[in-house]
Order: sequence, then C-alpha cells, then structure tokens
Amino acid sequence: MREKTLLLGLSFLLLGGCSMAPKYNRPDVPVPKAWPESAAVEAGSAGAPGAANLAWREFFTDTSLRFVIELALVHNRDLRIAALNIEKARALYRIQRSNLLPGVAAAAGANDYRVPEQMTSDGDSYTVAQYSVLGTVSWELDLFGRVRSLKAKALNQFFATAQARTAAQISLVAAVAENYLTLAADQEALRLAQATLEAQKTSYDLIQKSRDAGVSSDLVLRQSQSQVEAARVDVARYTGLVAVDKNALNLLVGTAVSADLLPDGLGTVGELKDVYAGLDSEVLLRRPDILAAEFQLKGTNANIGAARAAFFPRISLTAAAGTVGPELSSLFESGTGSWSFVPQIVVPIFAGGSLAANLKAAKVDRDIAVAQYEKAIQSAFREVSDALVRRIAFVSQLDGQEALVDALGESYRLSEARYKAGIDSYLGVLVTQRSFYDAQRGLVAIRLARQVNQVELFKAVGGGI
Repeated sequence: MREKTLLLGLSFLLLGGCSMAPKYNRPDVPVPKAWPESAAVEAGSAGAPGAANLAWREFFTDTSLRFVIELALVHNRDLRIAALNIEKARALYRIQRSNLLPGVAAAAGANDYRVPEQMTSDGDSYTVAQYSVLGTVSWELDLFGRVRSLKAKALNQFFATAQARTAAQISLVAAVAENYLTLAADQEALRLAQATLEAQKTSYDLIQKSRDAGVSSDLVLRQSQSQVEAARVDVARYTGLVAVDKNALNLLVGTAVSADLLPDGLGTVGELKDVYAGLDSEVLLRRPDILAAEFQLKGTNANIGAARAAFFPRISLTAAAGTVGPELSSLFESGTGSWSFVPQIVVPIFAGGSLAANLKAAKVDRDIAVAQYEKAIQSAFREVSDALVRRIAFVSQLDGQEALVDALGESYRLSEARYKAGIDSYLGVLVTQRSFYDAQRGLVAIRLARQVNQVELFKAVGGGI
C-alpha cells in the first residue's frame, strides 16, 4: 500500500509541471521596417551614436543640467511611486509563487464543553476537556498548471512594472531637460526684451530732447513712446514666464533648484550630443514602454492557462500530526500521539457557465493586450518619424532665421542712419526695429525647438537608461 501511495505521489509531482497556457508568439510588428524616406538619410547619420545605446549622462553634456537631472531622479515623487509599484509587484509575485510549495503551520488549542444529561447513557452530565498541539501541512497538486499559470502571470506583471519604471525614468529625464531648456530660452528672451527696452528708452529720451528743441514732432515722440511701452509689456511677460518655468522645474525635480544651477540662456547650456535613430524600426522593440506592453501580453496569455485549468479537478492534500490529551500536563506523554491525512478532490460539475465565461474573458484580455502592444509600437514609430522629419526641417529653419536676423539687423542700422540724416521718417526706424526684434525672438524659439526635438528623438528611440 505504501509503495502504491509513493508511486502515486511521484506521478503527481511529474504531472505538476504541465501547463494549459497557449504557446506565446510575439505579434508581428505593425509598422514599416524603414523610417519615412524624408528621414532616411538623417536616421542613419554617419558617425553619430545610436540613441538607444546612449546613456543620458553622455547625451547631455552640460554639467548643471546633469546635476539637476540627478536631483530629479532622487526626489521626483512620480518616479518614487513607480519604484514602490515595483516592490509591490515583487511581493505579489512572491505570494503567488509560494502557492507552489506546501504550506506548513502549527496550532495549539483547548476545547472544554459540557455534555447534558439527556445526551448521556446514565443520565448524568459531565465535562469533557481536550488539549491539542498539531502541525499541519497543506498542498495543492498543480496537475493542470493552474498555480503555475498564475505565477507566470504575476512574474510578467512584475517585469512589466519594472519596465514601466524605466520608461518613467526616461520620461522624467526628458521632461526635466525640456523644462530646463525652456527656462533657458525664456531667460534669453527676457534679456533680449530688457536690452530692447533700454535701447527704446534711450531713443525716447533723445527724441524728447529734440522735440523740446523744436526739431522733432509730437508724432515722432509718441511713436517712440509706443515702442517703449511695447518693450515694457514683453519684459513683464517674459519675467512671468521665467517664474513659471522655475516653478515647473522645481515640481519636476521634487525639490528647490538652487540659483547657481539655473541657466542664463540657451547659449550657456552645453550642446546636446548628436544621435541617430537607427537603421530600421525594430529598434523600437527595446523601448521600455513597449517591453512593458509585451510583458502584460505574456501575463494575459498565461492567465488563459489558469482559466482553462479551472475546468479540471483541483486536488489538495492536508496532513496533521501532533498530540491530543485530556489535560494540558499530559500532552506530551506516551499514548497522546495523533495524525490525520485528508486528500481532497474538487471536480467542477455545474457552474452556470461561469467557467466558460471566465475563459472567454481571459482570451479577450489577451486580444486587448495584443492591440495595446501593437498600438504602443505604432505610437512609438510615429514619435520617432515625427522627430526625424522635424529635425531635418529645423536645420533649414535655423539657417534661414539666422540669415533673416542678420539682414534685418543691417536694415535697422541703415534705417536709423537715414532717419538721423533727415532722409526718412522715424516710422521706417520703428518698422525695421520691430521686425529685427521679432526675428531675434524667432531665432531663440527655433533654437529651443531644435534642442527639444533632439531630446524628443533621444526619448522616442528609448535612450537614456
């Protein structure tokens, strides 16, 4: 009898490794293999490192910016929440994994009860006392892989959470950099507005003296005053923008950023390292958010195995051994030993269709996860493609804007000289001066957009780990 029991137990152990989960096959990539033709040359820039293989400390060359990013990685609350979610997922996986092993427990108890007269053979009541110390072992034999499928689901959930944390880190690095660059651009625009205001005030004072001397008219004075007030409005606007940028940066970092780490302008921020996206779109499969979506897909695939296993019997073994006696002092004396062995099998016979519905729901969850995985790849492909297309456009825009600033600067100088010589009216000076100022602001905006585009491309390809 013992030999048969042992053989049966070994058979259960061997069967415990089977799983009813369908074989996982990675879905086909639902995007073109190559980047758009307009970005093909830029995507394979010779000599530049691939963004996916470049750490953020190498990409950002500015020392102050790197230090601010380090602060954010330590203090940012969203990243802290992501890290805690990893710890939670790890704990849940350990809980699920523990179900594969026998559970061992110990219990001690006392039971005193009175037997009434009508329940005894002699018509006298009496009191029964029973004390026990028992150790129990319980184990579910995972014949059809239900527990193993649930463990696989929890493990993939843990991996997905870890990848989500990495994606959050990359997003945080990019967000801090973009906010830092925006602050630098607004600081530069503020200095430009302040310099313009001072120049306008100087011109206004000279024109006012000329008017008092009877050389200039009230019209010219008022035209000059309008430029002073317009410049004053711009100074106030950019002062507010700089303050808002600082508040946003402090929130991202999670602590106040000291003034010595803040930029004075785009010119003070070191150039970003030039990178390229890679030769084809398969590089996107390494992005943390796409890896997280794939782990979620694997988890839903494993959950189908658990739903299928629910149709089959569940077998559990429970054994107990210890001592039982009528008195506490005699618990460990000879003749008090006790044991029990309770195998149990539960066979589903009728569940009102809930098992079939649960399997259907598990399959639908898998299909949803497939669609989410494919959508993540498509979104990533668009992000990279857009960044590459804009990158090429910004090169031409920057060259054209720099040439425009040079041309309008010379035009402003000539207009001012002609006005002072009495050849043209002051209106010509106002027009060229305003155009020159707008062109300078436009140049700052394009320089900012180009650098932000570099950060977006670095993030879109999955760089920054």
